Amino acid sequence: MSELIKKRFTKYVSVGLVNTVVHWLSFALIYSLGVSQSVANFSAFLIAVTFSFFVNARFTFKSSVTSRKYLLYTAFLGALALLMGKISDMANFYPLMTLVAFSATSLVLGFLFSHYIVFKRAE
Repeated sequence: MSELIKKRFTKYVSVGLVNTVVHWLSFALIYSLGVSQSVANFSAFLIAVTFSFFVNARFTFKSSVTSRKYLLYTAFLGALALLMGKISDMANFYPLMTLVAFSATSLVLGFLFSHYIVFKRAE
């Protein structure tokens, strides 16, 4: 793994820790209102993804912010949030399992998608 990727991944994890708190608190609040895990997870995602996108664009990838990049990032991670929520609903997972699974999966896949697609630039 190159030094650039290691450095970016470390920053992405740092942003991700804060973003995870935002996501989890949002999920807990929304789920407590009686909605399904898939809706709660997707709604919490929408709240957290904007923070994550802007901070990672500037802090992690030192990249410009565009509507196209935002839509790519949001669509990819949104689809992942919906998928994880649906799987959790079908398997009747405990809500905490949904959060842990989504957080771990989105950390790795989100970084790879961001590094190689959304914020890719000629090095």
